[in-house]
Amino acid sequence: MVLKIGVIGTGAIGRDHIWRIASNLSGGQITAVTDVNREAAEAAAQSFGLNASVYADDHSLLAEGDVDAVLVTSWGPAHEGSVLAAIEAGKYVFCEKPLATTAEGCRRIVDAEIRHGKRLVQVGFMRRYDSGYVQLKQAIDERLIGEPLMIRCAHRNPESSPTYTTDMAITDTLIHEIDVLRWLIADDYKSVQVSYPRKTRHALSHMRDPQVVMIETQGGVLITAEIFVNCRYGYDIQCEVIGEDGIVKLPEPSSISFRKEATYGTRILMDWKDRFIEAYDREIQDFIDSVGRGMLQGPTAWDGYVAAVTADACVKAQESGEREEIVFDTKPALYEERTLSQA
Repeated sequence: MVLKIGVIGTGAIGRDHIWRIASNLSGGQITAVTDVNREAAEAAAQSFGLNASVYADDHSLLAEGDVDAVLVTSWGPAHEGSVLAAIEAGKYVFCEKPLATTAEGCRRIVDAEIRHGKRLVQVGFMRRYDSGYVQLKQAIDERLIGEPLMIRCAHRNPESSPTYTTDMAITDTLIHEIDVLRWLIADDYKSVQVSYPRKTRHALSHMRDPQVVMIETQGGVLITAEIFVNCRYGYDIQCEVIGEDGIVKLPEPSSISFRKEATYGTRILMDWKDRFIEAYDREIQDFIDSVGRGMLQGPTAWDGYVAAVTADACVKAQESGEREEIVFDTKPALYEERTLSQA
């Protein structure tokens, strides 16, 4: 069976997913596309040689398109409406982060899915599919280092865009750590505080960079997360879990070593898409395979809600400088059928 997929949003990430489904993955076929810029949707269908219909908007695609599932890859503020429409139409939906731009919006999606009575939504937290994080997860689950006590991690970008703001360090950047660290240790968050070291001269005047986020979990694990989006030297993701009996670290991306001009070294990636390209492949393949089995197993709408609530508390802590509580609603029964681990 080939899964017929509609794509809502044909910008950069939408086109990336179209390419991987058409060229690199199995079991899926793009049959419908739409974008607020119709010419962009038509160009995407043509450039990838798709036999796909182009629709004026997400609602017409869902109502008229020959699709079993949709990918929501439009800009963030449009995600909530498209996901709710997909649930209403009874379609499986893969939504890139954010699930919605507010925790309230995420909760509306959760409630819509509960009313439907079955999981239809997978959120695009691709780090759970990265081989390094999967190895970390396995080591933690097998108690290789005993009980986790602390986590130290860093998310560094070579530079930020002129439109990047201080709060985006949480909502656009740290949001991936917020999800994957909770998944790694199967523990929910309790509180957060944010501190600012000396500001780098490479940051624009309107933003503060770097910053350090300190999160405490319900189980007492202390997380220190550095966000440095103008580090200059490369795109660098670090994670170290300190346990009672040892330490496990995220492996470095595979790279050749070289000896040249009295230097021994390795290349450092500059682009996040290069760092996680295989994880993107795995998550979309998992979505296709899971829909084929009639049971999603990737990050849930509830995970999207938890990430949004946590991000809101982090932004509040940015502004207050104080320790802020992270408070979630009671987890609905629909999502109690699975654990934070990924099948």
